[in-house]
Amino acid sequence: MITVGVVGYGYWGPNLVRNFGDLADVRVGAVADLEPARLATVQRRYPWIRTVARYEEVAHDPAVDAVVVASPASSHYEVALASLQAGKHVLVEKPLAATSEQAARLIDEATRRRLVLMVDHTFVYTSAVRRIKELIASDSLGDILYYDAVRTNLGLVRRDVNVLWDLAAHDLAIMDHILPRRPHTVSAVGFVHLPGTHEDIAYLTLLFENRALGHIHANWLAPVKVRRTLIGGSRRMIVYDDMEVTEKVKVYDRGTALDEGPDDVYEKLVAFRTGDMLAPRLDVTEALHLVAEHFVECVTHGRRPLTDGEVGLRVVTILEAATQSMADQGRPVSLKVSLGA
Repeated sequence: MITVGVVGYGYWGPNLVRNFGDLADVRVGAVADLEPARLATVQRRYPWIRTVARYEEVAHDPAVDAVVVASPASSHYEVALASLQAGKHVLVEKPLAATSEQAARLIDEATRRRLVLMVDHTFVYTSAVRRIKELIASDSLGDILYYDAVRTNLGLVRRDVNVLWDLAAHDLAIMDHILPRRPHTVSAVGFVHLPGTHEDIAYLTLLFENRALGHIHANWLAPVKVRRTLIGGSRRMIVYDDMEVTEKVKVYDRGTALDEGPDDVYEKLVAFRTGDMLAPRLDVTEALHLVAEHFVECVTHGRRPLTDGEVGLRVVTILEAATQSMADQGRPVSLKVSLGA
């Protein structure tokens, strides 16, 4: 039996408590939150769970084997480090930390103590992203030309991070998981429109080898919620729309080819190929259930998580560089050294 303690019962915490509680041989032993009203909700729904205000009571609880950090992003490092130092395995909501230096420290602490450190990059565990990775790994798409994503909604403006750390972090984790190469340069532009907050609209561009391009539009001020991604390959292309109920992934057998005729560039013709569209069948298991299941499996068997601390560090490094680029009006920032390219 694995006993889990959850720190933070705000937006994502209730989902984590529910999914860990649904697993066999797992019990949620404690929930910490600074808001008494949230703790009252936990007591009403799960009267057997101990509720406390301070995260230290969860981190140092001898009955707790692992701590799940779902507190505000600015506190992730503090709570995760204290939990690791108390000998607990740790699952952290994205982002792993506020800086790459903090993320590296967490990795070192977990490695030294032989503890599991995992980041809840939930979209990596969705059936849609898993299927896309299979298609790319099988070379079904050919050479990857671009990854173009739009993530927008109206509301849920966070005061401790900008919109890239909130929304673009999802796509950065997806790209890290499915693409065969890592970016070498990042640039970003964004603006603050709401007083007392960070950038609420931003555009992030990533450059890869072989002229591949990544682009993310993240927006808290859009009239509708959009979660749409285009992935272009030299042979096939993918449309991934997470708002679709059934056909979230569509694979198009479409592309272009240059007619290698006369040497005169003006006489070369571009041929457009239009083939069939395939919508692969996807399972409907909740991704967060798979996250919880995978974390417990790694804790039980000492395995390395799919979204381990190193993945979290790479995502934080790009977000850090993007924030630096935004502050300098979009100046490109090299990632070669920081990502080990």
